[in-house]
Amino acid sequence: MHKSLNYFEKYHFLDLQISQKPANNLNMCIVIPCFNEPELIKSLESIKNCTLSEKSVEIIIVINSGTETEIEIIEKNRKTYLETQNWIKKNNTEKLNFFVLNIENLPQKFAGVGLARKIGMDEAYSRLYSVGNENGIIVGFDADSTCQENYLCQIEQHFETNPPSNGVSIYFEHPTQGAEYEQDIYENITKYELYLRYYKQALQFADFPFAFHTIGSSFAVRAKIYAKQGGMNRRKAGEDFYFLQKIIPLGNYNELNTTTVYPSPRSSDRVPFGTGAAIQKMLLQPQNDYLTYHLQAFLDLKTFFIHKNIFFEKNYENAKEGLIQKQISPIILFFLNENNFEEDLKKIIQNSPSLKTFNNRFFQWFDAFRVLKFLNFSHENHYKKESIKMQASNLLQIAYNYLTCTLSHFDLLFAYRKIDKGIFETEEINFLEF
Repeated sequence: MHKSLNYFEKYHFLDLQISQKPANNLNMCIVIPCFNEPELIKSLESIKNCTLSEKSVEIIIVINSGTETEIEIIEKNRKTYLETQNWIKKNNTEKLNFFVLNIENLPQKFAGVGLARKIGMDEAYSRLYSVGNENGIIVGFDADSTCQENYLCQIEQHFETNPPSNGVSIYFEHPTQGAEYEQDIYENITKYELYLRYYKQALQFADFPFAFHTIGSSFAVRAKIYAKQGGMNRRKAGEDFYFLQKIIPLGNYNELNTTTVYPSPRSSDRVPFGTGAAIQKMLLQPQNDYLTYHLQAFLDLKTFFIHKNIFFEKNYENAKEGLIQKQISPIILFFLNENNFEEDLKKIIQNSPSLKTFNNRFFQWFDAFRVLKFLNFSHENHYKKESIKMQASNLLQIAYNYLTCTLSHFDLLFAYRKIDKGIFETEEINFLEF
């Protein structure tokens, strides 16, 4: 069966919406979900102002609403649709084509950002496939984000120079100062972004192999991988995390740190969690600091991951005794017991002819979802969440031997951004002299 038809028979939600044929050299499709967004044009202008890539690029905007969406928002969406259509007529070029869809009356059960991304990404896959380019790129972006001028070129260059690459997380920075937003928004987004980077860096320090940022406005995947993994989900929130957890464990997933996406720091009530929801909660419940997972929970994972191969070498009971002797935290063993690890381990070992296979299958079990489950479990039963400032400082001290107790949230975030960009060790930074 034709692969594209096969994908759509299994996974599509809507029939294809764009009738215009793509350029023969189409190589990249950027998908932007849009719901009650007043500044979509600002985001489109940002992409338009990018240095163009060598091949054709399409931007697919999916304005969307559900059967129970308030009429006021539907009217705003329609206004945005008309404004965007007019903007597109003036700004489409041979190498950069914008398309806008306005999909109304989506089933309320599914209506949301995940379904909007799915509609656009399915469209993108079909268009890339139709020109014989399954190696083409599908990019996630948001209607309230902007980007650096080299955005298009750097994405294209990455995939051209890294043929095995299945996807990338693209470097991002929220605005942390300026006059566009109230000062408390800048202060809160600084804390929240610091949390995001702390979480990712703590997982890396714990030797977890799938430690990547999963931000909806800041990722790209190859079209064939998108289809192979069943496409985007229809989740109303967290769709980016769930989608990328199907891509990252395949391997050949990278970070792209030579360009920058600038997501909005504003609050939002459109989804139950994520950046906008976190900022709204912080504004409604002001406190001195943002609370996060205790670093010791990540250190517990690190010790466990270092010694996990003992399960391949010994039977379960002997392995447990060996782990206790190596001072593995009891909360780890408690968690394994509560999650039926002994039974699942038997299946892992039965299907692992080598230690390498065992490691792969182990992390299929102890994946990013299980890690998050452990962190929540350990904080319900043992640890308490602590201030992001203290935990981020502790990680810098343990991982990089930097004393940071006097640093502000912004200074810590600056340090973590350097680490994520891979320039922390190549630059001689004295964090006490920012």
